[in-house]
Amino acid sequence: MKKQINIEGMSCGHCVKHVEEALKEINGVVNVEVSLEGKYAIVELNADVEDSNLKEAVEDAGYDVTDIKNL
Repeated sequence: MKKQINIEGMSCGHCVKHVEEALKEINGVVNVEVSLEGKYAIVELNADVEDSNLKEAVEDAGYDVTDIKNL
């Protein structure tokens, strides 16, 4: 399963790395691709992960989640 997380507040490569690292720490996340230009992250999951867990990880890293949708 893949999900797209729309994120506001990223402004540089360091932000992208920070978001990637935060999401990769969640059990069930196997891959993360973050687009600075597109303001989103695509997460690939091998387990059922609640949207609230994804949102919390990004927000704890200091960014705002505007939407999460299944792909």
